[in-house]
Amino acid sequence: MALTAVEAAKKVETLWAELSNRQSEIQKFEHYFDGKQPLCYASDEFREFHSNRFAGWSDNWCGVVGSAAPELTEFASIRLGDDADDMSADERELLRDWNRLEGPALSAQGFLSGAVTKRSFALVWGKPGTDDEPVMTWEHASQAIVGYDPETRRRVAGLKAWRDDDMEFATLYLDDEVWKFQRKPATTSTLILPAYFTLEGGWEMREGVEKNPMPNPLGVVPLVEFPNRPRLGHGPISDIEGTVAAQDAINLMWAYLFGAADYASMPARVVMGQEPPKVPILDENGQKIGERAVDSDKLTRGRMLWLTGQNTSIGQYDSAKLDIFTGVIDTLVKHVGAQTKTPLNYLGALANVNGETLAGLRTPLHMKVRDGQKHLSGPQRELFRLLALARGQSTVAEACRTAVIGWKNPETSSDAQTSDAALKDREIGWSSAGILERRYGMSQPEIDREIQRRRAEALDPVTQQLLDDMSPPEAPDAPVGE
Repeated sequence: MALTAVEAAKKVETLWAELSNRQSEIQKFEHYFDGKQPLCYASDEFREFHSNRFAGWSDNWCGVVGSAAPELTEFASIRLGDDADDMSADERELLRDWNRLEGPALSAQGFLSGAVTKRSFALVWGKPGTDDEPVMTWEHASQAIVGYDPETRRRVAGLKAWRDDDMEFATLYLDDEVWKFQRKPATTSTLILPAYFTLEGGWEMREGVEKNPMPNPLGVVPLVEFPNRPRLGHGPISDIEGTVAAQDAINLMWAYLFGAADYASMPARVVMGQEPPKVPILDENGQKIGERAVDSDKLTRGRMLWLTGQNTSIGQYDSAKLDIFTGVIDTLVKHVGAQTKTPLNYLGALANVNGETLAGLRTPLHMKVRDGQKHLSGPQRELFRLLALARGQSTVAEACRTAVIGWKNPETSSDAQTSDAALKDREIGWSSAGILERRYGMSQPEIDREIQRRRAEALDPVTQQLLDDMSPPEAPDAPVGE
């Protein structure tokens, strides 16, 4: 049902408010991922003396944790039906659009951003019945939001919002219409209009748009949310959400270590039994007219401590043991790995281990990636459905709703291990296509190309003779009785 401008602006303001509530958390997670982390947990005295010394420095493990799973998450194939033969023409066209629109690169950016900020979005647009090709963009969590029906969880609205110079812009996507609005932010607006002259939130119809609202030729909201491992009742989560507190503690321990290395790594002496020294006060002619006590803070920063008493003596503090701090840091880093399923070799906590040990260390991460793929498959199907709708292919779009989405195998192994596993798969009856997909991580086009090559070799007598010549000779049968 078509909306009025007032109703559309009200829906925009509702989605904008929810999107605005997410901004501080998004910014915090991105800053921690980038290593822009404030010094936390420090005492007031430590912060006063050292906050500027360690500003901008961090031992950034949020970047490692946040990148681990997305680096192993990669779309591989789409299968529209139960046919196990080669790719259909419809599947080939969908993958051509995916590659032409830079799907592999955009999705890699989206999955990485979503792992940090909890979600990312894909936007598809096109004009069915024309020669225009579909357009696909990947949107950041700070600039897009999807509204859902609370009962069916069906997408009922999508908002793309951004700020450019001194204007805010919003595009509202509905099943049947697309509305475009603009406004001046409250901080820059100089004219306050009565409420009956403005739409909800001060929005106004965007200037320079030929038709506003315009019909949505796709018939569905073209904005799709890709959530990062959502939970019931809580929505998606950030891969670094649980790492932030540990990251603060790690940075603090390093700050204490550096402070100790600077101030207490060598023996320090203390004067006891003397009044603190005083500094003479001079007049404009250089004559002494009084004296004042030395600033105790300056004495402390100058590695000097004065204690009063009747008898003067000099004592000494032994140098600090810095390995105590590194031991705590190592423990904290290992806790980060265990809590986030990040292999310890990613965190620099292991060295000189064999391949089987490394494979075992990666298993929790592989399980985490496979769990994330379950939540990404639905949005990926919907994305391909939108690509089909953008081309006016309603039958293909309907098939996309039940398509099987294939993902690259996140497990890694040596060439020898892969070949050995492939041979064993073949012995128990796996198909060539299944082995190439499971063990070698090939996409569907790569699998089809390899199978076509094998068929061509089987039909070419010259190539077959070369392969026979390269094969090792069979061992002769042993004589009977031996």
